[in-house]
Amino acid sequence: MAEDMEKIWKIFLKRHWQMFTLFVIGALLAIAGAIYVFIWFVGDAQASSLVPATLDLWTVGYIITFLLHMIFWELVIIGIPALIIAAAVYFLWWKKLPADERMEYRHGHLFGKRSHRTDGGGAFSFIINLGFILKVYLDGNWNTPFAEWTFDYLIFSYLTVLLWIAVIVGIPLAIGLLFWLRYEMKKEAS
Repeated sequence: MAEDMEKIWKIFLKRHWQMFTLFVIGALLAIAGAIYVFIWFVGDAQASSLVPATLDLWTVGYIITFLLHMIFWELVIIGIPALIIAAAVYFLWWKKLPADERMEYRHGHLFGKRSHRTDGGGAFSFIINLGFILKVYLDGNWNTPFAEWTFDYLIFSYLTVLLWIAVIVGIPLAIGLLFWLRYEMKKEAS
């Protein structure tokens, strides 16, 4: 089953690498846009007094209000438009494929069967929080009371840790993926 799935993906990538690249670029642009909207909203939430600037004044009500407003703006500015554009491009592209090719992908389960297994994601959260603790230490804020932290510091610290993880893991992963694709394409050509 895994070999069939690999074969189907190789055929798909060989035939439609441009569309696959377009979707990857679109996803990266949507992620970058979502981060930009998040940064904008963090500053705007403080400037408009939606939330206090220092963490010592925060309450559960502020957290819930902040999260609901943030989700709303992320959906309105990035989520819904990106979903509409991606669905339209996918639908138009999918309809242009020959019927026999669409059936080949459907019966071959190009995107696999859905699994209901969940792992909880504990390791990723642990690594992010460990990175946050390291950043606080490196910034010299180890013994600084939370009451003196600003909301910007907290958000930008977590975003910095996410960037560290993306660079440390993402660059080697991207290089490995490129070498693997090059190897597979050369293997198919010979």
